Amino acid sequence: MRRISLAFLLALLLPAIAAGASKDTKLTLVAYSTPKDAYGQLISAFQKTAAGNGVSFSQSYGASGEQSRAVAAGLDADIVAFSLEPDITSLVQKHLVSPSWNKNPYRGMVTRSVVVFVVHDGNPKKLKTWNDLLKPGVQVITPNPFTSGGARWNVMAAYGGALRSGRTPKQAIDYLGKLWKHVIAEPTSAREGLSAFLSGRGDVFLAYENEAIFAQQKNQPVQFVIPKATILIENPIAVTSTSKNKVKANAFLKFLRTTPAQRIFAKNGYRPVVNRAARGFNFPVRPQLFTIKYVGGWASVEKKFFDPHNGVMAKIQGSSPRHPGLGAHSRRASRSGSARSISASSCCSRSQR
Repeated sequence: MRRISLAFLLALLLPAIAAGASKDTKLTLVAYSTPKDAYGQLISAFQKTAAGNGVSFSQSYGASGEQSRAVAAGLDADIVAFSLEPDITSLVQKHLVSPSWNKNPYRGMVTRSVVVFVVHDGNPKKLKTWNDLLKPGVQVITPNPFTSGGARWNVMAAYGGALRSGRTPKQAIDYLGKLWKHVIAEPTSAREGLSAFLSGRGDVFLAYENEAIFAQQKNQPVQFVIPKATILIENPIAVTSTSKNKVKANAFLKFLRTTPAQRIFAKNGYRPVVNRAARGFNFPVRPQLFTIKYVGGWASVEKKFFDPHNGVMAKIQGSSPRHPGLGAHSRRASRSGSARSISASSCCSRSQR
């Protein structure tokens, strides 16, 4: 009888023990800087679902490239969410993310955006086109492309915008060199760049559309211009190969691509990858919108523009009048930092031409 009773008690207790164990699931999210507020809201929403019940999160946010390198160097991560695809593919090469990470209807992406000009209220310098940024006296802020994924999107938006205006590839690279003579600060990340601009520095901040919306939601006196020619930003996400909680991590990714979750992203200024989630939001389509494929695709772009020794941007940065002779990595030590931080996001008044 005693054996039967113990077995009976164990049968009753084991489901409870298993349930308790499931509530101890903790996922580590390592992401780029700008979607911090959005992910805070999304995590709360996920935890209210059956799949997310009892799941807690550890979160790390920073410049996309630096976050990717940190994971490669051993930073624990179940989920990586970065600004651009190469920051994921570099982890694939190190066997930290599966080669099939983007084999889904969304090609591995979770949000979209476009590059915009964030300007002070009233757009006092009347900046509407890429050529306007070369006007005498115009001061530009953009993050450092050797630390920030957003900055690489900015570089390719400017290059592609020059091509769209009729320039040859060589002339478009010359345009980048002229543009960088107007750059007065290159903070580490997009969020630090926004903080620097809001502190009063510069006439224009090159940024994600969602960052401009973020600033407006915080009642900051800024507008933004979506140039006629701009790039479609696509932000990837993946579960790591080293995750010990792949089932729950994949459940979170599945949740992020549901209509309710995508609408949370949209409220935070991101363009949804689920089209029906964009209903009711104003995300203008520009007449000369292009993708990364238009400028060669990431594999080509990374080597040509962002090789730290011989790339276009390393040479342009090295010839900068602000830091003559400094290479990309040396400049990281002398970069301009942020002035202050803020939080939250969503839509508002915008100039599009």
